[in-house]
Amino acid sequence: MRPEAITNLLDSVKEQELYPNEIIIIDGSTDDKTSIIIQEKPYLNIRYYKVKDEDRGLTKQRNYGILNVSPDSNIVCFLDDDIVLTKQYFKNLLNTYNKFPKAVGVGGYIVNEVSWTHNGIDYLPKPNEFFKNGWVRKLGRRNVIRKRFGLLPKGEPCIMPDFSHGFSVAYLPPDNKTYSVDYFMGGVSSFRKEIVDSIKFSAYFQGYGLYEDMDYCLRVSKDHQLLLNTGATLYHYHDESGRPNKFSYGKMVVRNGWYVWRIKYNSPKMRARIKWNLTVLLLAFIRFINVFTTSKRTEAFSESSGRFVGWVSLIFNKPKVNR
Repeated sequence: MRPEAITNLLDSVKEQELYPNEIIIIDGSTDDKTSIIIQEKPYLNIRYYKVKDEDRGLTKQRNYGILNVSPDSNIVCFLDDDIVLTKQYFKNLLNTYNKFPKAVGVGGYIVNEVSWTHNGIDYLPKPNEFFKNGWVRKLGRRNVIRKRFGLLPKGEPCIMPDFSHGFSVAYLPPDNKTYSVDYFMGGVSSFRKEIVDSIKFSAYFQGYGLYEDMDYCLRVSKDHQLLLNTGATLYHYHDESGRPNKFSYGKMVVRNGWYVWRIKYNSPKMRARIKWNLTVLLLAFIRFINVFTTSKRTEAFSESSGRFVGWVSLIFNKPKVNR
């Protein structure tokens, strides 16, 4: 349901220094706007599939696409439709596999969502700053509050701590380095074909599928090496079309967050359980405070309500974790 967004993506693919052997579009739209615009544009190596209701949804559509990948392919890349690539994206991504032959998955790096400055390795960061390898970014209001309550992770970004709620890809600096990770974002990911053939995306995540990428990465990284190349750059232009309402989103944040936590840690210790729950409640409360501090009061109230309801629901109805 994003014909303009996917056109921008394909225009950036068209400019790639290393053009893909095939481009598979799995369209879950309920109208024909995307199919019409694809037919009108002259893109090479495109194969278009429009799925029916039983195959609609992020994880189902990815699995559908995997089944249609050419047997001759070695690397399968996944891209969300609201992405725009820099010209060397595929080239830098595939070079990572050549440099690190044991890696089975490599993630790309979004450059337009966080402002970083390079202050040098001797810089002393302020309390509201995050510092890594000489690079500095704002910690963000939520994480500043978490820090005050001792609920910030002490480990590396993209490595899940025992209470989950770790730092995301956005906390890796734009230093053109490659990092070993537990997870990366599914909309800018890639894997060796033998991995996607043997490990499928989980049917637990229906529709929008929040955290489905983390679930997949955690199951893969349990036995294999995943990397994040900050030199494989792209832009993310957040498109609101096709996303769930804020109440459902808030509920997903908590329930799906619990699910992926238990994918990594089947039986976390009591201290980790307490920290997970405290973090969930603190973030829900912070989101509720946004009712009084932002202009989007209805959205803030709906999402915070969804988070609280999601947390309470775990007491009576925990998701069944499929490893």
